[in-house]
Amino acid sequence: MRGYKKPTVSVIGASGYSGAELTKILLRHPSVKLEKLYAHTQAGKKVQDVYPFLDTDAVFESYEGEKDTDIYFLALPHGEASSIVPKLVDAGKLVIDLSGDFRLKNPEEHLKYYLKSKNPDAVLTYAMPELFHDEIKQATAVSNPGCYATSIILGIAPLVKKPLDGTRVKSINCSAISGISGAGRSSKVELSFSEMSGNIRAYKVGKHQHTPEILQALDTDTIEPSFGFLFTPMIAPLVRGIYSVLNIQLDKHLPVSQIEEHFKEFYRSAPFTRVRSTMPEIQHVAYTNYCDIHIAECTDKGSAVIVTAIDNLVKGAAGQAVQNMNIMLGYDETHGLL
Repeated sequence: MRGYKKPTVSVIGASGYSGAELTKILLRHPSVKLEKLYAHTQAGKKVQDVYPFLDTDAVFESYEGEKDTDIYFLALPHGEASSIVPKLVDAGKLVIDLSGDFRLKNPEEHLKYYLKSKNPDAVLTYAMPELFHDEIKQATAVSNPGCYATSIILGIAPLVKKPLDGTRVKSINCSAISGISGAGRSSKVELSFSEMSGNIRAYKVGKHQHTPEILQALDTDTIEPSFGFLFTPMIAPLVRGIYSVLNIQLDKHLPVSQIEEHFKEFYRSAPFTRVRSTMPEIQHVAYTNYCDIHIAECTDKGSAVIVTAIDNLVKGAAGQAVQNMNIMLGYDETHGLL
């Protein structure tokens, strides 16, 4: 378009895995101009020296409160965005935050699961495009969903948000496996190759910070949940990916075919959510912004098994963040992501 000025974009926290994935996507996005890459611990280093696969001459800079860019992505550790986002919002910037600082409405749940207190007003639009597209479109600042939360919410939302034939979800028991990149780039002995090769382990059982986020998106909470919910996160020797198995107890039997058609209709306008007739695999979604969903089993007693797969760094973080930016700017949500 003649005379069209691309909006500028900067990433605060660009040297982590999610920040690097964001950089890769934004460099190739046809309708924005990547301006600054901020990373305090890597400040002064060439981006290519840290991530050789990123085709840019940019140098990481330390963020000192600049507000010169049109759009800001924040990919910081939990707790670090809370003091930055309000200043960017007050300056009239579009903001997409990838941390958990602004996801939860209830400060009591935030304190319990993040072990940090927060202001009750520190809440942004929860930006899951498949569920809250219209709210995202109207927002100037949004909170990007967590990776586990994305894979689990998308696997259950149609049965909770739009009950099929009045069928009620009684309980959900979810086991989800994450790739090691989900723990971030910081070096930890327990995540080293010698510790994780040929290994798998559960962690934060019943305590993971994505638990209240999942229930909040499904119109309930951890204090008085409307259905039973148990979440067992696990880590496996994968670089990327989240594989979730949802064991759901319904109050009556529904055939697999009926649930599958219900999911397809629910996600009919969601370009990155694919309801599959075959079992999802991490390799089917790796390096993409897709979430694959499969209705695996339904018993006469009302038990159902639903399996989902995503790339934790793309659909679970950077890709979904750019998808949200597209919606906020009025672009097609697939723009720059296919």
